[in-house]
Amino acid sequence: MKGNALTGVQHLMFLAAIFCFWFATYIYVPTFSVYLERIDLVYSQIGVILGAYGITQIALRWPLGVFLEWLSGRKKKWLMFGFLFATLSGSILALFETFTLVLVGRLLAGVTASMWVMATIMYGQYFPLHKSTQAMSTMQFMTVFTQFVSMVLCSLLISWFGWDFPFWTAAAFSVVGAVLLLFIPEVVSGKEEERTSFLRIFKQTMRMKEVWGIASLSLIGHAVLFVTIFGFSPLYLVELGYSEEMITWLVFAFFIPHMFTSLGLAYAPVKEEHHFRILWGSFIGASIFLLFVPTSSLVLFLLMHAGAGFTLGMVLPMLLGRAASLGNSGNGMAVMGMFQSLYAIGIFIGPYISGELANVWNLDATFYFASFLALTGALITFIMKKPLER
Repeated sequence: MKGNALTGVQHLMFLAAIFCFWFATYIYVPTFSVYLERIDLVYSQIGVILGAYGITQIALRWPLGVFLEWLSGRKKKWLMFGFLFATLSGSILALFETFTLVLVGRLLAGVTASMWVMATIMYGQYFPLHKSTQAMSTMQFMTVFTQFVSMVLCSLLISWFGWDFPFWTAAAFSVVGAVLLLFIPEVVSGKEEERTSFLRIFKQTMRMKEVWGIASLSLIGHAVLFVTIFGFSPLYLVELGYSEEMITWLVFAFFIPHMFTSLGLAYAPVKEEHHFRILWGSFIGASIFLLFVPTSSLVLFLLMHAGAGFTLGMVLPMLLGRAASLGNSGNGMAVMGMFQSLYAIGIFIGPYISGELANVWNLDATFYFASFLALTGALITFIMKKPLER
């Protein structure tokens, strides 16, 4: 390690650990709603379990970020705990089918995802301030790439080895990720600083108005994700009469544009004065695409998901990069924890409300709700025009 930079091998190992981190979380997600219906859960119960992934993130990410800022503690060991909880989560989901224990397994997956605060801060510290957006776009690309690989493999693994196998795979990859992380050095400040009180750090982050704004936009983006591709889109496809194998085509349609948009932002960063136009246009586009998702045409269904994947691929890395740059001015872990905790609300309320709507009406209502959320994101972006163009 030279200065704060990783060697080439260390960089690859870190990214491989991140791959394992998200692979353990997402390998079973594409067919999870279908699996939950197979074990005789109703739409409202499915919505609760899908949303449970966000509950622990809401509860943990912000306090954990503030706590570590207060301790000036090492982030690596906490990321290791994330892999441990992923092992427990995968094992519980593989072994049990009752509503309560499946809910517990999914809550533990949310605990794992809460440790993403540590991963983003660790990675950001290996880069200078002016490369924050590129660094976070790389992390977003790794997240999306892993989600893509996971979702392509999921249906194949189920067809070859059965419905429980993806859960065991999640547990195994979390162990591999923990081993890889052992070889990654951590940036530690060489100077002693006076410890700021926990409450003061919490209040300082609460007063950062722009964090609230960008977090609300990310909340909407994540709500849309977990209503659609990570929620009810695979189930909708199966309800149309297609087999679980067709979910692979849905994954390709959504994630290829989503993934390469994130990669493009990592290597072709957008000037800050253009952020408003891109975010506003992306939310408007997503709203239109989602409005036309409910259809009996497979081609139109896939095309609308491709459009939604592209637009959300613009939104999420830009917001994450903005949060990282705000945190570099001080209280980085607390700011990132606050940002991620707030957007995790969308991971919970999106599927939860959608499940209730589907229970009362039908699955079409979930996509109309997602379209409304994206339109709300465009409105908030318009209100935030000045801070985003600063």
